[in-house]
Amino acid sequence: MIPDLTPIFAQYEKLRDESDRAFDSIARAHADCVTCKKGCSDCCHALFDLSLVEAMYINKAFEKAFDYGAERSAVITRASETDRRLTRLKRELYRAEKDGEDLSAIMQRAASERIPCPLLSSDNVCMLYDARPITCRLYGVPTVIGTNGHVCGFSAFEKGVTYPSVHLDKIQTRLAELSAEIGRVCQSRFTELDQVFVPLSMAILTRYDEEYLGIGEPKPED
Repeated sequence: MIPDLTPIFAQYEKLRDESDRAFDSIARAHADCVTCKKGCSDCCHALFDLSLVEAMYINKAFEKAFDYGAERSAVITRASETDRRLTRLKRELYRAEKDGEDLSAIMQRAASERIPCPLLSSDNVCMLYDARPITCRLYGVPTVIGTNGHVCGFSAFEKGVTYPSVHLDKIQTRLAELSAEIGRVCQSRFTELDQVFVPLSMAILTRYDEEYLGIGEPKPED
């Protein structure tokens, strides 16, 4: 049986709310630079993976919002197609790395891919907006991870100018801690469960049940 993970998800929601406030603070200070608006879906084509806690949270939100019906079926179909495209892309990039291609060039190729999120509707609206990932929530303002900065290409932030930025390293560390806490609370037999990252498409398709979480003894093979 899966233990109550509500306290962990509450901590995730707190982190998500802090991210929203950081975005709002920068947006108020530089309203002329933040160009986010309804109908813009640039961030909905970006490639990134989700930590365990965020993937499980979004899976739960999806199941609650789309328990049955045509919309659910359409999203699942798009998620399956997206996951196949991502699998092929990752295989190609892995092969390129093994062939000695420059890592920065490989990363540039990955960044140039435009694969729509399965939750993006035909009118360019997120179908799970209130539960969207933290990466999506911060996309329109300057962010930093390690020594690398990023800003939306449609924004008006100028190169060479210093702006307040959100440090994603701190957020990723907190997400990792919450994911590890899930493994501890579940007493998972998978010691690296918290190190599994998946794209949103896979988060929708995955069944986060006892078997996935490594709860209890493994089932005997047939």
